[in-house]
Amino acid sequence: MEHETVTHTTAEHRLARLPSGTDVAVTVHRYDGGAGPTAYVQAAQHGIELNGTAALRRLHRHLLTADLAGTVIAVPIVNSLAFDHGSYVTPQAVDAVNPNCNRVWPGDETGTLQERIVARLWELIEPTDVVIDLHTGTPDMLEHVRFQLENRKSRTLAAAFGADYLLTNAPSDGEPDDGAADESFQGKLRTAAARAGIPAIVPELSNSRQIDHDAARRGVRGLRNALGELGMLREEPEPTPSQTILRNDEGRIGTDASGLFEPNPDVTVGDRVSAGTELGTVYCPSTFEERQRVTTTDAGVIYSLTRESVVTAGEKVACIAERA
Repeated sequence: MEHETVTHTTAEHRLARLPSGTDVAVTVHRYDGGAGPTAYVQAAQHGIELNGTAALRRLHRHLLTADLAGTVIAVPIVNSLAFDHGSYVTPQAVDAVNPNCNRVWPGDETGTLQERIVARLWELIEPTDVVIDLHTGTPDMLEHVRFQLENRKSRTLAAAFGADYLLTNAPSDGEPDDGAADESFQGKLRTAAARAGIPAIVPELSNSRQIDHDAARRGVRGLRNALGELGMLREEPEPTPSQTILRNDEGRIGTDASGLFEPNPDVTVGDRVSAGTELGTVYCPSTFEERQRVTTTDAGVIYSLTRESVVTAGEKVACIAERA
């Protein structure tokens, strides 16, 4: 059966204006393949998370000649202010109140600069049928896809993406959770999407700050699998691996002391640990005294463990989740 030729267009979507008169804008790619769903895909909400952008470049080459049904809207760099400064978040000189783009969705057209920027982006997202928000973790995080609990399409798309691990949050007080009720996630795009009734997934590829070709290839493979699951790409998806579902990432472990952190060499991401497992030790770099032994408070699977040496009191050094 013949398929329609994909029409590709790009447009600059103006988001805000800086004091100098310079516009803040994003480049929006639109791939039209005729009747079908509309999928919104974005990358680089945080300026150092590069492999989602690299995956979208690879997806671009594929979509130009693909058998596509529906429309893909792609924004390869959401937060150009953070990207240009090599920063995780927007420089505080621009917005000291809301520097993290992924804490203010769906935005506020009368709010701070970051809230206004997000509100303009939300105009692109609100009419779509599904959201894929590409992120990039540290090399010491299990590559995973987060999905909305109790949303069947979100769960199916997350599985189709093809990562070894899927992550979701636990329901509150035994009540059904559509991803919208958990206030601890307020302001994240996946939460705003859930509240608007839009299925969303958040793939966390590996290796921030540098292009990892393997991570980018896994990203584009996952995107093609997800679009195939939606019936938008008429191609056979790659086989889904055996997957582990992790639930409830409230197991954030921080430090009570500042200093040099030396992780326990016998512990690594993916390990299942019991309560009281030693994750590492914080030392004073000047006096060499031991300031804190960082231990787990609950049992679970370590899906993030920092290898950064310098830590400040209160800083996160690990995350633990339960097997669902």
